[in-house]
Amino acid sequence: MDGGGEESIEAVAAARRERLRALKAAQELLNTPDADVENDKYNQEQQEEEEEENANMKFRNYLPHDKQLQEGKLAPPVLPKFEDPVLMAPPPEEKKEKPNWDLRRDVQKKLDKLERRTQKAMVTLMEQEEAKRRLKEDGGENGVQD
Repeated sequence: MDGGGEESIEAVAAARRERLRALKAAQELLNTPDADVENDKYNQEQQEEEEEENANMKFRNYLPHDKQLQEGKLAPPVLPKFEDPVLMAPPPEEKKEKPNWDLRRDVQKKLDKLERRTQKAMVTLMEQEEAKRRLKEDGGENGVQD
């Protein structure tokens, strides 16, 4: 049994060494930069540096103290003139009449009374005119017959 156990331990140890070698090789491949990867990193660094150099800061509402940055001050935007169509149209004529429904309500009883009196007075005047006309007609006919 001792001999079989040693062989299995040696086999396990050999397998473990192989795995460790494979892991080391993989780690070295990851740490070793390829030429393409190096070029990409270099290009990115160059682009970042160029962006920093060419960074044009635009100031709309702030005037910086640094003279180099003051060149980035933008002029305020020019807004187009707004023409209000309501102001261009002539104002409608306003009637100065005040609402008087409450006044009419309060005076309605007196108006009704006056309306009845007016109707009675008109009837009386019409009767008087009719009586005068009859007198003229009767008087004229009686005088001709004599």
